[in-house]
Amino acid sequence: MKAICVDDEKLILEETVAVCRELPQIEQVEGFTRAKDALLWLEHYQADLALLDIDMPGMTGIQLAARIKQKYPDTAIIFLTSYSEYAVDAFAVRASGYLLKPLDKKRLEEDVDFALSRLLSAGEGRLKRDPAHIEVKTFGGFDVYVDGKPVHFKMAKCKELLAYLVDKQGSGVSRKEIFLALWEDREYDRKMQKQLDVYIRRLRQTLREYDIDNIFDMEKGILRICPEQFSCDAYLFFAGDSDAVNAYRGEYMISYSWASITESTMYWKLTEKA
Repeated sequence: MKAICVDDEKLILEETVAVCRELPQIEQVEGFTRAKDALLWLEHYQADLALLDIDMPGMTGIQLAARIKQKYPDTAIIFLTSYSEYAVDAFAVRASGYLLKPLDKKRLEEDVDFALSRLLSAGEGRLKRDPAHIEVKTFGGFDVYVDGKPVHFKMAKCKELLAYLVDKQGSGVSRKEIFLALWEDREYDRKMQKQLDVYIRRLRQTLREYDIDNIFDMEKGILRICPEQFSCDAYLFFAGDSDAVNAYRGEYMISYSWASITESTMYWKLTEKA
């Protein structure tokens, strides 16, 4: 793989480049302290992998990633940052990885392996897990599309369950938290616990039928969506994508009362921009 590293802090950049050169998967690596220099290099060469700092002057790593993806959609993006709050923005530009500083070589190698496996899979003609393959729309109503075709949910609560996880933007939630949001007027007793488990199983079954079960994760009773596996208009909105911001008309998952909190956040974000 050919890789580029971009970080405005020279010492951290040198360390990142040095670690990359130790990885057997990476054949060539170039380092830049300014985003515009990286873009200039990309005018003449293509990188398989870009390791980007997020908080940089002039052009953020999120903005740089969007520019890179526009020119080279197959380039894998891994963000290196000191701040965990940028995770949703990072996945909105279809990042392959998100690592916190200081850089951990083992974690980086795992993310590089993942990015390389996707490139090899695409080269061999197998299904590429491109996030654009799965599109989640939240403006107005809530719908999921696979290659442009809508996903049909046999049970409305299964669809709402998935919508709630999308609204949580990758954060893990417990069964009880889900229940209290989806059944505001019911008591979380043993009977309702079993009912919720039925909806979870049916949701997983539907996702498997459409071969998109990679967007859902459950471990030790904690459920979460995997934002890196799909494209979502709301995530793009919060990342500042101009097309998503212009497409938003003030309505977000209008069928669900619990979505009003995020809708209010969107309103204030638009107010700030104004």
